[in-house]
Amino acid sequence: MGRTGCDYRCLLIPAALAFFYIQMRLFVTQSEYEGRLAAAIESESHCTSQSRLLIDQISTQQGTIVSLRDQNKRQSEECTQLKALLEDLERKGLKKLVDKVPVAAVVIMACNRADYLERTIESVLKYQSSVASKYPLFVSQDGTDPNVRSKAMSYDQLMYIQHLDSKPVHTERPGELIAYYKIARHYKWAMDQLFYKHNFSRVIILEDDMEIAPDFFDYFEAAAALLDKDRSIMAVSSWNDNGQKQFVHDPYELYRSDFFPGLGWMLTKSIWDELSPKWPKAYWDDWMRLKENHKGRHFLRPEVCRTYNFGEHGSSLGQFFQQYLQPIKLNNVKVDWKSRDLSYLMRDKYTKHFADIVRKAKPIQGTDAVLKAYNIEGDVRIQYKDQPDFERIARQFGIFEEWKDGIPRTSFKGVVVFRYQTTRRIFLVGPDSLKQLGTKDARNI
Repeated sequence: MGRTGCDYRCLLIPAALAFFYIQMRLFVTQSEYEGRLAAAIESESHCTSQSRLLIDQISTQQGTIVSLRDQNKRQSEECTQLKALLEDLERKGLKKLVDKVPVAAVVIMACNRADYLERTIESVLKYQSSVASKYPLFVSQDGTDPNVRSKAMSYDQLMYIQHLDSKPVHTERPGELIAYYKIARHYKWAMDQLFYKHNFSRVIILEDDMEIAPDFFDYFEAAAALLDKDRSIMAVSSWNDNGQKQFVHDPYELYRSDFFPGLGWMLTKSIWDELSPKWPKAYWDDWMRLKENHKGRHFLRPEVCRTYNFGEHGSSLGQFFQQYLQPIKLNNVKVDWKSRDLSYLMRDKYTKHFADIVRKAKPIQGTDAVLKAYNIEGDVRIQYKDQPDFERIARQFGIFEEWKDGIPRTSFKGVVVFRYQTTRRIFLVGPDSLKQLGTKDARNI
């Protein structure tokens, strides 16, 4: 019996130890849960506080949004009113500038050269003031240069328009200047404005680095009549690429050309209707020189330039300025174009007229064209075989060597004409020019 009691006591001791161990584990576990619960309660309290803070911030932001919406609405209404006011002022200003049907609107294309623009405006106003109703003057600025805007708006005699374009420019080839893309966009916008918004029938385009001749406006008025009558004339230019002092003489002489000169030119609304939908992204002037665009139509140009380009610094980075632009002769003779018979420039007469002049020139051959031309009296005709041969001869005389789409600068039917030693004319004649001119016996003329 005593042994049995001892056995029970031995069993109770491990049981008691196990019980105490379990109680201790329960206590520890309970303590851990209490700690976690306290942390959870604290976290919940923090989240509640943060939520309330966010709700307060959202409420504040909503108030700001409502305020901004109201402000935007007011600004939109103000912009609408301002736009209406500007359009009204523009109509009134244009009506003031134009009291009868104009010959053409004149637009000076500008960007960021306020000093150049001032010089151009002053030159134009010198001769435009007396014929302002015939030639309403505009300045079209590309971009936001404040000096250009301020300078343009300081003149009451002109209308200011502004081209704002925030679209990114993506060049088609590496290394291209973005400026040429922006210029093309600006030209399209400006001409759309003048032809479609203001409904002009003709527009003369100048750039912000040009001076004009005394008879600039009379010249374009006379040319406008030809432009309207003869659909084979695509545009009229005041520029001669070979218009350097040593290569020109006669201020009365005008030519037709297969090569677009640009640099002070006039076109009609009907031509712009054709060009506007397919206007290029860049290099618009070279694009105009492509056969697919001028389609065999011609350009009128003077022998002596009616514009002078003084822009040594610009998008072209002064390209060719010293050699070709600086020596240009600006006409200083006030030609009475109204009294002159220009019917010889019409399509049905001009080819024969020009062929007769070429026919009378004395033909010379050989490599030393300059020396031979020097020793011959009167006009001279030199035939070239191909483009490299033309470039060789042109280099000897110092005229433009460049071709575009198979056409030499200034040429008509492949013939390039310029003065040599004051009054004499040199005709560089292409291999099939005489045939194109319709001569009966090209070999003997």
